[in-house]
Amino acid sequence: MEKPFINQDELAGRWHLSPRTLERWRWEKIGPTYLKVGGRVLYRLSDIEVFELENTKSLNSDFTPALPTMAFQGRGFSYPH
Repeated sequence: MEKPFINQDELAGRWHLSPRTLERWRWEKIGPTYLKVGGRVLYRLSDIEVFELENTKSLNSDFTPALPTMAFQGRGFSYPH
């Protein structure tokens, strides 16, 4: 049985982001919906899955992919040559 909530570190791992990025997104009021329970930040897995679907881009559409940011350098991502 899959658990209904994940914490910031688990979401950061899922998306290969720094936990600080998720903290900044909350401060900027962007990113997925979250809960704050007793000082802990939790994300409903169902909200994460909806966020992922809503932000999925198809290369067959009129979408133009952006270049990876500096945050992705050194993590297996590189700029096209």
